[in-house]
Amino acid sequence: MGEASRPAIFTIPVGKAFADTLVDGILARHRDDPMAVARGLILLPTNRAVQTVHNAFVRRANSGLLLPRMAAIGDIDLDDSIGSALESLDPAIPPAIDPLKRQAILAQLIQHAASEGGQPAMPAAAAMRLARELGRTRDQLLIEQIDPSRLADLGLGELAEHWSASLDKLNALLNAWPLLLAAKGAVDLAERRNMLLDRLAARWAATPPPGFVIAAGIDSIAPAIAGLLRTISRIPDGQVVFAALDAQMPDEEWEEIAGGRDDRSLDVHPQRHLQVLLTRMGAGKAEVQFWPGCKATAQLPRAQLARLTFLPAKFTGAWERREGRKALGKGVSAITLENPAEEAQAIALALRHAIETPAATAALITPDRTLATRVSALLERWGIAADDSAGTPLSVTQPGALMLALAEAAALRFAPVTLMALLKHPLVMGSDTQTRLDWLGGARRLDLALRGPRPGPGIEGITQFLADQPDHVRAAWQMVAPLLAPIDTGADTLASSVDQLIDVATALCGDGVWAGPAGRCLSEHMAAVRDGLADYPLEGGFDALPQLLRDRFDLVAVRPPAGGHPRIFIWGLIEARLQSADLVILGGMNEGAWPAMPAPDPWLAPAIRRSLGLPGIERRIGLAAHDFASALGAPQVLLTRARRDAASPTVASRFWLRVQTLTGGLTPPEPRFDELARALDHVAGTPARSSRPAPCPPVEDRPDSISVTAVDTLKADPYAYYARSMLKLSRIDPLDAEPTAQWRGTIIHDALQKWAEDDGYAQDALVARMEHILDGPEFHPLTRTLVTPQLVEAAQWAEAEVAQNHAEGRIPLKPEVKGKTQRANVLLHGRADRIDRTTEGLAIVDYKQGEAPGPKKVAGGFAMQLGLLGLIGEAGGFEDIDAARVTDFEYWSFARQPKTRAFGKVARPFFSEGKLKPGDPTPDDFIDRVGERFDAIVAKWLTGDEPFTAKRHPEHAYSDYDHLMRLEEWEGRG
Repeated sequence: MGEASRPAIFTIPVGKAFADTLVDGILARHRDDPMAVARGLILLPTNRAVQTVHNAFVRRANSGLLLPRMAAIGDIDLDDSIGSALESLDPAIPPAIDPLKRQAILAQLIQHAASEGGQPAMPAAAAMRLARELGRTRDQLLIEQIDPSRLADLGLGELAEHWSASLDKLNALLNAWPLLLAAKGAVDLAERRNMLLDRLAARWAATPPPGFVIAAGIDSIAPAIAGLLRTISRIPDGQVVFAALDAQMPDEEWEEIAGGRDDRSLDVHPQRHLQVLLTRMGAGKAEVQFWPGCKATAQLPRAQLARLTFLPAKFTGAWERREGRKALGKGVSAITLENPAEEAQAIALALRHAIETPAATAALITPDRTLATRVSALLERWGIAADDSAGTPLSVTQPGALMLALAEAAALRFAPVTLMALLKHPLVMGSDTQTRLDWLGGARRLDLALRGPRPGPGIEGITQFLADQPDHVRAAWQMVAPLLAPIDTGADTLASSVDQLIDVATALCGDGVWAGPAGRCLSEHMAAVRDGLADYPLEGGFDALPQLLRDRFDLVAVRPPAGGHPRIFIWGLIEARLQSADLVILGGMNEGAWPAMPAPDPWLAPAIRRSLGLPGIERRIGLAAHDFASALGAPQVLLTRARRDAASPTVASRFWLRVQTLTGGLTPPEPRFDELARALDHVAGTPARSSRPAPCPPVEDRPDSISVTAVDTLKADPYAYYARSMLKLSRIDPLDAEPTAQWRGTIIHDALQKWAEDDGYAQDALVARMEHILDGPEFHPLTRTLVTPQLVEAAQWAEAEVAQNHAEGRIPLKPEVKGKTQRANVLLHGRADRIDRTTEGLAIVDYKQGEAPGPKKVAGGFAMQLGLLGLIGEAGGFEDIDAARVTDFEYWSFARQPKTRAFGKVARPFFSEGKLKPGDPTPDDFIDRVGERFDAIVAKWLTGDEPFTAKRHPEHAYSDYDHLMRLEEWEGRG
């Protein structure tokens, strides 16, 4: 059957509601034969578009209406969609391979290729990520009907070496893949879709369907889709209807955006992809007609605004010469907010205000899902449940987050952060209130016990770590461990690992994890993952699962049941297509969102993509520009952006800047939603700043003892001493903490003590201990590699220093020796790292990981620890050591010395003879001077009534209590 001489191609321009206008035209055409509507077929791009057009028909079905059949030809289940709408197609077309099974097989090929190249075995997680991208690359080639064998014929020229190697590997993989597919009797999903569309186009070209066929709102330029649209436009009762194709664009502008094949910069224009689609359909702009009822509106100011905003650079000089530019922006306003929270508040207020008008509708369109979530939450202030058609990613729903937490915990062998995230998840043991409370009590006890550096891996590692903990902590772990035991070690296959995750999730949560829309969605996709991975051998335990599940869950939208507010909507860019509202708010108008940042292609360099004719990142920008231009057609439009995000300042979207430049600057809306947003939660009056804390408890309540290490704190920051010693508040280490300097110092002190007590200061014994001191699981391998040689060198220095002292008659008496003495009506106590016997008396040694306190600090009345220990020694307060004169005070620093670059140095808290000033302490009067200062401190704060004022000497005050004392507020920084 011959084709029509003129293709039936139409456009619904910017400024007209696409779905309603489309339906009005169909009903007007068939008003004399209502049954003709029922015999018709409408092809649409997505299932959401199907629902939108369906709703438009329903709004006009006052006396009843038989709806036409509708199918989404962009849907992933294209076979089911076409089959239900058009009768079954050729059964000879092979089935499509499951996408996840394809990813698993490709991952095996990637691992095999890596091993053949002499590289180390590639982890399953990395292989699965590369396989996902490889599958996308192959799909793009198939969708564009580009033979993958063309990769072998490309001239690489000056292409970087790593891209050349990537291309060689890709070529080998893509050559092997068709053979594997043929052996399985299957084809790729994209290839099957091409086959279905090609067969459908051929069938209709030969035998047109009995009713009308309309392809509406489809803008994919894939050759198979373009071929089907070409056929539809030329069959007797076929029509193609585009959304916002600018049929009245001047020819010179149309020819400019058509450009050459290699001019990718033109792809950013919102009409470029439609121009390419028309060309592939064998049609031109002159053949595009206006859909009935649209021609009169095609030159309205809003349609001109959409076209002029995106003028090619060659023509933008006309902006300045155009009269009435300001009028183009009538009905379009813009506000800039300070941060995303303020932006969300302003948008929520605008939506709330819009529905004060009876029957008015309002919609937020944004690609920023965080912004959409915030707005949805803020609308609940007024009891409004917005219809968020984009849904919520499965990964952030409670069931999805639970499964991801479980996979992370298994992959990291129950590292404390992942373990606590799992145990405290709201669904865990949530069957009844008492069970949940008991479980949380145990989880909190484990939380406190597992603080600090990470224990050993797995259940055994945690059990050993908790061996010295109180009974109630070990009991809490014994309640948890059996439930997690099935995922303590890897399974035989990834599929069986998924089964184990499912079993453990059910044991922890019961049926609650599978309940509700999100739970049912999780069940469906976990089953799909298990089936897709059924034949994939496990390499690396659970390592590959967290990222694999997250990649899948992020793309799955969980949509709540119908029943949201009938007049307020939140749409993503895809959901917004073909839909309209009286007020449209375009939120998050910043670069990186409008348009989105492109994802890099790990397989094909941009130059290769250009050579093959694959779409570049510019194509995505052009599609985003088309979405923006279409949204400008709403009766009222509000653009919003925030000056900064959570981390840094933002840059306004190029679309925002173009509209502002064209119109000479958009005005804020009335009312001023930005000002209302700031005022909504504003507290009247000036908030009172907190005063500098200076608690003053009664003398009888003050401590009657103090350690030698706390004296400096008491003098420099009395409030920190008060918080630690009187309020009994101490810092809690974070989970999975990196070993701190203090924690590493404890381990080093322990090694030095064992060197003294067990090895008798034997030569090379300390070095042997330092070589293995960081072997524990709490130390990162990189830390172990970098720090161990430093500790060994410092140990060699310490051994030589002790040997030299011994030769001079100085003998170590005792390490880690405790002592105490009564002075100034308080008990002074402390611990010396080591005490030596010299020919003249005692020497006190203090080990330091870093630099030792300098003489200047000691002369200023700080760093009193050595002097206070000497005071205890001369009073005979050390265990098993008789009173004697203390003649030497030494810091043994294990740090690298700036001048010599060697590790290890003995430092003394006194100036040398040449630098000594009057009043500076000397070895002879050091203890007396320290005693006088100590007595004065005690008299002020312990036996006196001096307030514990915060930060008296901030240059010497280092504490964990700045937040408690509200430091930034009273210092004027908050």
